[in-house]
Order: sequence, then C-alpha cells, then structure tokens
Amino acid sequence: MAIGIGINKLNSPFKAYDVRGKLGEQLNDEIAYKIGSAFAKFLKPKTIIVGGDIRETSESLKNNVAKGLVDQGVDVIDIGMTGTEEVYFATTFLGVDGGIEVTASHNPIDYNGMKLVKEESRPISADTGLKAIEEIVYGDETFEPVSDKGLIIKKSVLHDFVDHLAAYINVDNLKPLNLVVNSGNGAAGHVVDAIEKYFLVKGIPITFIKVHHEADGTFPNGIPNPILPENRAATSEAVLKHGADMGIAWDGDFDRCFLFDEKGEFIEGYYIVGLLAEAFLQKKPGAKVVHDPRLTWNTIDIVKSNGGIPILSKCGHAFIKEVMREEDAVYGGEMSAHHYFKDFAYCDSGMIPWLLIAELLSVKKQKLSEMVHDRIAKFPSSGEINRRLNNPDKAIDSILSKYQSEAIVIDKLDGISMEFENWRFNLRKSNTEPVVRLNVESKANQELMKQKTKEILDLLEA
Repeated sequence: MAIGIGINKLNSPFKAYDVRGKLGEQLNDEIAYKIGSAFAKFLKPKTIIVGGDIRETSESLKNNVAKGLVDQGVDVIDIGMTGTEEVYFATTFLGVDGGIEVTASHNPIDYNGMKLVKEESRPISADTGLKAIEEIVYGDETFEPVSDKGLIIKKSVLHDFVDHLAAYINVDNLKPLNLVVNSGNGAAGHVVDAIEKYFLVKGIPITFIKVHHEADGTFPNGIPNPILPENRAATSEAVLKHGADMGIAWDGDFDRCFLFDEKGEFIEGYYIVGLLAEAFLQKKPGAKVVHDPRLTWNTIDIVKSNGGIPILSKCGHAFIKEVMREEDAVYGGEMSAHHYFKDFAYCDSGMIPWLLIAELLSVKKQKLSEMVHDRIAKFPSSGEINRRLNNPDKAIDSILSKYQSEAIVIDKLDGISMEFENWRFNLRKSNTEPVVRLNVESKANQELMKQKTKEILDLLEA
C-alpha cells in the first residue's frame, strides 16, 4: 500500500513513547494500515488487542490498524471505544501478545495517534521497538497480505475491567459521598456508568454528578485537558453548586485523572502522589513507592512515615514502569497525574486513583481539603513552570554553576536536582522542544519557595 502524498518520514508521527501527529500531514488511514502491518512484522504476534478513543477519526484509524495486522496473519480483538488503560487491561487480562490504542489524548482536535504495548502491557518506546516499527513503515516493503490472514473478533471486557478496579478498595469502607465526574466528552463516561451500576448492585452509597458526560468527538466543551487552569472551571463550579465531596476530571483517554476538593479547589498532582502512597502503604506496609525527581520531599516524608521505601526514577512512563518492575514497587506516581500500579501490569490508570482517594476519605473521615492542607503547608511547591529558551543546555549549566557551591545534594538523574537546607529545585529540559521545566519546593516556608522560584526564573530569562 502506497503512502499518501506529503506523508513521509520527514514528518513522521513517531515520537519517543508513542505515535502522535497531525491528521493528513502526519497520520492517515494508509499510515495506520502500515503501522498495523509493521507492528505484526516486528512483534510477530498471534493476537493483538485494538481500541480507540472517541475522536472522529479514531474508528477509521483503528479499523485500518486492524486490517494491517490481519493481512499479516494476526488475529485482532477489537474492544471498541475505549480509554488507553482498557487496552492495557485487556492485553494482560486476556493474555495476548500486545495492544494498540488509537488516541491523541489531550492533543488538538486535528491530531490523533497511537499507544503501543507488547505482552503483559509492557510499553513499546523508541528504545524498545517504536523506532524499529517506524523504519519498517517508511522502508521499501510492499506489505503484501499473507495467504493465511487473521480474524477480527469484537469483544467487551468492560465488566471484567470494573471488577478489577473494585478490587483495589474494600467497597464496604465507602461512606456516602457525592462525586462530580467530568469526562470532558472523552472516553471515560462509559466506565463511570459501569462503576455506577456496580455500586448500585452492591448497595454502595456513592452519587455521581455528571458533567460533560456524553462521549462526543467534536469536543463541544473543548479538548479535555484539566492540567490547564482554563479547563477546570466546569468541574470546580459543579462541586460548589452540588456541595460535592470531591471533583474528578479526566483527559481524553482517561489515563490521567485530576482531583478537586470540596471547595472546588484543584489539587496539584504532587500531593495526590502522597495520598496514594499513604493509601497503599496502609494496605501493604513496607512496600516500595516509585516517584519522579521534580518534587520529592512530600512523597519521601509520607512514604517513610508510613513504613514504606521511596525509590527515585526518571520522569516518563517507560522509566517509571521499568523501575517499578525492577524494584517490585506497589505504586508509582508522577506529579503530572500519571499513577502506576503493580497489580495493573505496572501501567498508569485514571480510574484507580480516585477510587483509592474515595476510600481514604471514608476511612479517615476527613474532607479532602483537610487531607492535603497540612501537606501543602509542610512542603509548599511552585508547580511546574515552563520557559522557552534558545539554548536550554546552556541555561541549565549556568544554574548549576550558580548554585552548586551552596548545594547539600546535587543529582543529575533527570536534569539537575539541587537540595539546600530548607529548599530544593529540579530543572530539566523537554525532550521535544526548546523548553526547560522548573519545580521548586521548600520546608514549610511559602515565601522562601516563591523567592527562590523568582530568583531562578530571573536567571533563566537574563
């Protein structure tokens, strides 16, 4: 099958961890077919899961990926309109050789993409096969169909998925709660509905207040990406209007969830990592928890005080998952709202976190704002601040030179992390654009944190 006009390796949609590109210019049905075929040639699988989010092009792209696989003799199980974690779950639960989710997550509406995994839902990144698949896609092969083609089977794993999610909590612990749930017109709504039915059957007193609930690939309320402050108002306002105990909002493929307290206040992902670490360590004392280097003191403090072992990893799902497997960690969390779970094939989920927090609310008999208030006061943080620079490497070197004589600890695992007596920071560059990302935190000193944040930003902008 030929590649469409203007589609070539110079504007390839293959990235470090996934496939993602502009429709027509970087990604179309022909490329999807070749990706399916190349995936089959690279992995040599017997059976592959495919799913797709609600974007208007996802169904067609998914069907062409499936056709590419089938034409190379691979059986395909199509699980329908799904979030990314449903493909992760189905791949492991059904014991097949890999999975492909067609999604562009929170990218603009004229984008789409794919996330690829192999057996046991292990990620396929540039270093573990994505680059090789790209070479096949843009190589000289003609991708002639084999004589013994595969089959396409349509199958739902939704009920099994919900049963698995419920296993992370003791549902008998749940007290009456009102929860605002904002699917952003993305893929999360059908799972929320299935969980709601499960709770009704079990007699669990949880009430869901649904916002932007219906899946709609035109995204009438904007692309679901609650990490952007301008996208939080609908959830926050609904929490206040209905007197809810918590608000939950997801991105398009719901592998990330974002939480709001009963006051409608958005809670930074960093402090959610601490809450989830506490939730797991109460269930599994002595367990290991993996965290990223951007902001660390709150997580380390909670893990150690709950008898756990904190483990540092580079940012990014491929690194977190690898370290979790090596260390047999029960949970891994990033401040970017990616949360990873050992019993979920070490994959990230946007459904497990809020269930655990709902149980924690019930058990501790505290409001969510009360649970995070003391932690924010103890370790105030700047949140991630991005700055576009002409020479990120030079900027990072200049900051290192400025502070290294004063630092108690210097770590270069991921960018530079520098610790002082009462404050610390991490400064790292983006893998894909000339941007540096700064995070600063302090020990119970909001003014010091703000002062040092401004100080470093002034140096970067000088």
